[in-house]
Amino acid sequence: MTNGSGWVLRVKLAWMAKLALMALTGTIVLNAAGYGQERIRTASGEVEGTFNKETNVRHFKGIPYAEPPTGDLRWKAPQPAKSWVGVRPAASFGPRCMQRSVFSDMNFRSNGMSEDCLYLNVWTPKGAQKGRLPVLVYFYGGGYIAGDGSEPRYDGESMARKGMVAVTVNYRLTVFGFFAHPELTKESPRRASGNYGLLDQHEALAWVKRNIAAFGGDPQRVTIAGESAGSISVSAQMASPLSKGLIAGAIGESGSMIGALSAVPLADGEQAGVKFAAGLGKGDSPDLATVRAMKAEEILEATARPGGRFSPTVDGYFFPKSPREIYAAGEHARVPLLAGSNSEESGAQGVLGREQPTVENYRKALERLYPGKGDEVFALYPASTEAEVMNAARDLAGDRFISYSTWKWVELASKTGGKPTWYYRYDRPRPAMRDAQPQGANARPAPRGAVHSAEIEYAMGNLDSNKVFAWTPEDYEVSRTMQAYFVNFIRTGNPNGAGLPKWPTFDTGMRLIIDVKTRAEKEDVSRRYQFFDKLTQGR
Repeated sequence: MTNGSGWVLRVKLAWMAKLALMALTGTIVLNAAGYGQERIRTASGEVEGTFNKETNVRHFKGIPYAEPPTGDLRWKAPQPAKSWVGVRPAASFGPRCMQRSVFSDMNFRSNGMSEDCLYLNVWTPKGAQKGRLPVLVYFYGGGYIAGDGSEPRYDGESMARKGMVAVTVNYRLTVFGFFAHPELTKESPRRASGNYGLLDQHEALAWVKRNIAAFGGDPQRVTIAGESAGSISVSAQMASPLSKGLIAGAIGESGSMIGALSAVPLADGEQAGVKFAAGLGKGDSPDLATVRAMKAEEILEATARPGGRFSPTVDGYFFPKSPREIYAAGEHARVPLLAGSNSEESGAQGVLGREQPTVENYRKALERLYPGKGDEVFALYPASTEAEVMNAARDLAGDRFISYSTWKWVELASKTGGKPTWYYRYDRPRPAMRDAQPQGANARPAPRGAVHSAEIEYAMGNLDSNKVFAWTPEDYEVSRTMQAYFVNFIRTGNPNGAGLPKWPTFDTGMRLIIDVKTRAEKEDVSRRYQFFDKLTQGR
């Protein structure tokens, strides 16, 4: 062997040793095509994701955080994922949880649909030092009947580019996530049933606590966030004693368990479960073993019939008492909270139905909705013209649907939590659709404000992921502003920062209006919501 060839051999051996070291430490490994792959060791085993060289963000998709909730584990609390041998690929999303196709705005990148769906996804900046970065864990919306962590609007890459670790989580839905039954309660060591989807979220947070440092995240700086059912989930995790030590901050976009998708008494949930089981065609009162043996698709199909919606339960375990009572007593996780709702969470038809927006029809609708209190409601939501009726009915419909529950969450947390809270209203309407057709005589009127879920892509910095709308420079500016508030809050527990309009805390009587001209103003909804307080006392 010549000196030259020996030198070449030594270089090759040194390079091979370096590659091996890089693989063990979770640094980049280049494949033949030159596209980066990443390896990180979790408590359950090693995962290999991908690296986007253009954005400098590492992606880890489809990581199991719990055992598949199938067979005997159907309708049981999630079990931590078992360890695996070797390297598990983490380059594609796992399956979405069982659900019917009910929302036209949902776009999935998941690997099909299955009961085996308890996976999460992680985005983290390249070069993140172990345990240093703030963490965002995002729960999707969908009314607890649909949704998935693979939806592009929740993608975590934009947030990771802002210097954090972002996580999206799949959790069980509909009958698989919220089915209560006396036999399930009896077999449970905790004598509880019905909150499996919420327990999934809790198990994911426990996974984050154990593993996120390996991805660069600080397990002591975990902010949970979500929209609609995801926001309601955030309020639930804050309320549950199980998750108290797992979160450092909370963001809620439209909704809380205090008035929206509220938890029902366990006995009520069990009764609904018995009725549902009786309608499955397996006898008048099929036992749990019979229902567990049914195909998932058959059970899912039955949820399309009356009685196929399920609620979380006050089960004595995840919820020792109702969430409202927990917040009122200050027994929730005492962490900073940022929450708000949109200016058109529901349209005027939510109050008027198909009636014309005359003052007379509006007054009749109020009396129908609130017998004996129609005049009182009219004084809170007044109108003297058809245009004012449309606005007043829209505001009332949105408050009834989800806005009141969001405000009540902030109000209670501000009173009893001992931590600062911030409240917003999101006003920016979406722009026109790219392929919008001319409005016909029978076309539905365009929204006057920001409809339910309109803010998600703005807040997460993901406008470009949605090809439906013709985004304008103003939309990108609103997105930069809203995302900046969220990023500041995730980093520091305070949304305020350089270059942003000052956002006062809720206890000052102020809220932030997020729009092209974002500004703080005195909130004007407390008087209306005190009426809802009277209606919901004791619930």
